[in-house]
Amino acid sequence: MPDLELELLLKVRKFSRFAIGFAIVLSFIFAQLIESSDITWQVVVALIALAVGIPHGALDHLVTMPRTSSAKMALFILGYVAVAIAAVVALLTWNVIGFIGVVVMSAVHFGIGDAAFISEIDRRSVDRKYFQKYLYAAAAGTLPVVIPLVSEKSNSALEKVNPQLLDWHQGLNNDLMLWTMVLTAIVLLRLVQKRRDGEAIDLVLLYLLAATAPPLVAFAVYFGCWHAMRHTARLTLTLPSSQAAFAEGNLKRAFIKAVLPGTPALIGTFVVATAIVIFRGGSLGDQFLWVTLVVVWALTVPHMAVTARLDRKALS
Repeated sequence: MPDLELELLLKVRKFSRFAIGFAIVLSFIFAQLIESSDITWQVVVALIALAVGIPHGALDHLVTMPRTSSAKMALFILGYVAVAIAAVVALLTWNVIGFIGVVVMSAVHFGIGDAAFISEIDRRSVDRKYFQKYLYAAAAGTLPVVIPLVSEKSNSALEKVNPQLLDWHQGLNNDLMLWTMVLTAIVLLRLVQKRRDGEAIDLVLLYLLAATAPPLVAFAVYFGCWHAMRHTARLTLTLPSSQAAFAEGNLKRAFIKAVLPGTPALIGTFVVATAIVIFRGGSLGDQFLWVTLVVVWALTVPHMAVTARLDRKALS
């Protein structure tokens, strides 16, 4: 069964690379055909990519909570939802401070998640090479978050999402860009030195996506087609229904079993986002994307805390 798990992990890795490459090419084509001021296509792509990624955190309780009693499970779910609600309120009340927190939190969560995914591949591989997990995580998490948000192209996207976020970096945009590039260069050199070519390719792809695609597209495609897909692949390693599918030799079924139970979360996210916009008396056309992002970011707070257990196990 470890061979089947490795095969699935490698296929998901290949898919995530292809998706990033496709987004880079698509962004280049659209940049030639559509006015830069028209970001409608970016919003559409962003919502689709977010929709792909949202279900990946809906199975936290199935892979991290001991199944001792229904009462404990219910208490866990209530606590999970309560933390998410508190995060939504905080983000909607303190937009800029909350957004800075989201940037830091996302960089940490994305980086550690990607390093944990690669560690799971290493664990099942015959040819293992030295891997500096946390150094790689620092670059892999920072690249897809910081560069799109400090580039010159970020203003139009941030204005569409929420104009209050335009100066979120407090004038440190060039410094953040420089620090991120220096960190990435150091990590790339170490990866090449240690002959970790696969991870070097991953970092180059993440850089190209962040540097060439519009910020909305870069973040959403990374979230939905890279982070979420790789996290879902990791879920199959512990989810009982996926493990049963592996035992039958069915890779496709193993992955689907880690996806389908999370689809209600997708519907719930969009319903909650719509309800919040209506409750606040806003326009869906103006606020739906912002509120949807707020809900996704808010769900990341308990999701990050719960999956820390899986991450520690993978990185140990």
